Amino acid sequence: MIAFDRPPAPAERSPDRNVLGEALVACSHAPLTGFLRDGCCRSVASDPGAHTVCAVMTADFLAFTVSVGNDLVTPQPQWGFPGLVVGDRWCLCALRWLEAARAGHAPPVVLAATHESALDVIPAELLHRHAAA
Repeated sequence: MIAFDRPPAPAERSPDRNVLGEALVACSHAPLTGFLRDGCCRSVASDPGAHTVCAVMTADFLAFTVSVGNDLVTPQPQWGFPGLVVGDRWCLCALRWLEAARAGHAPPVVLAATHESALDVIPAELLHRHAAA
């Protein structure tokens, strides 16, 4: 008998891939990031924001994102959110990262930890141009 009411076991799922076409690696466990809070910038259907870009926080980006109404600096303990500081890695919404890039404030991207679905929103060349060292 086949059970249809459970998600596939990890071995049955296709592996998450990054923008380099390789296995997706973790973005950050401290602070713990990802829509699923598993450290990875996975693409999941339940994430309307598509938190698929692993970015390294900069002072410039943090100031920009606060100025456009997305405060990633202020801790929100009720959500288990510590607030971000310069140097933290965080899974950003692909559209938010693109908005910052267009405004000249894009933070560096960790390509190995950025999900391939980010390419549905952001040109590969642009991500590579902002690759973290």
